[in-house]
Amino acid sequence: AAQYACTLLGYSLQKGGAGVELLNLVRQLEAHMSLTRKMLRLGNSVEALEAAKRAVHLSDSVLRLCLTVAHLNRAMYFACDNVLWAGKTGILPQLDQHKWSQRSFRYYLFALILNLTRDAYELRLLMERESRYQSSTKSPPSPSAVTRPDDDSSFPSSPTSPGTVILPMLSARLCRQLHLLVTVLYSNPPLLLDLLKNSCDIFIPLDRLGIYPTGPGFIGACGLTSSVLSILTIMHPWLKLKP
Repeated sequence: AAQYACTLLGYSLQKGGAGVELLNLVRQLEAHMSLTRKMLRLGNSVEALEAAKRAVHLSDSVLRLCLTVAHLNRAMYFACDNVLWAGKTGILPQLDQHKWSQRSFRYYLFALILNLTRDAYELRLLMERESRYQSSTKSPPSPSAVTRPDDDSSFPSSPTSPGTVILPMLSARLCRQLHLLVTVLYSNPPLLLDLLKNSCDIFIPLDRLGIYPTGPGFIGACGLTSSVLSILTIMHPWLKLKP
C-alpha cells in the first residue's frame, strides 16, 4: 500500500508542478518500498506451490484447473521477483533486470486472468442458483391474468413490427440480469472483494508489459485500492474468498 501510495503521490506532485528534488525524493522512497516488498516476498513461492497442491484435490473441475494453474503462475512470479531482488541488491550484479521484470509480470498477468476466470465462473453459478430460487418462490399467475376476455377476440389485433416486441424483451431481460448480478454480489462480499481486487490488479501487468498503458497515476490508484482490499481480508478473514 505504501509503495503505490508513493506512486500516486509522485504522479500528483508531478502534475502539480512540484520541484525536482521533491519528485526525486518520492521516487527514491518508492524504489525502497518496492525493494522491501520484494524482500518480504522471499519464500512466497513455496506457499503458492502448497496452495496449488491443495487445489488439485478440489472436486469442481473448473475451479481445480483455474486455481491450480493460477497458483503455479504465482509461484513462478514470486520466484522471478526473488531473482529481481537479488539483482537489485547486488547479489547478482550481471542480471538483466528488465528481462526478468517482464518475465515476472507475464506470470502475474496469467495468474490474474485465471483468478478473474474463477470469479466469473463462481458468479455464474451463484446467479443461476439465485435465479432458480427466485423462480421457485414466485407464485403462479392466476387464471384470470392469463385468460383473455371473450369480447377481445372480436377485435383484430393491430400489426406490430418485430422491433417493438424484441427491444422491450431484451431490455427487461437485461434489467433482470443486472438485478440478479447486484443481488448476488451484495449477498457475497468475499466474491465482490476478490473480483474488485483482481480487476484493479490486472491493470498493473498490462501497463508494465506495454499491452495497455495507463500511466503511473492510474496504476498507483489501482495498486492502492487493491492493497486496501487485501488489508481488509487480513483484518476480517471471512472476507477472503475460499477455496
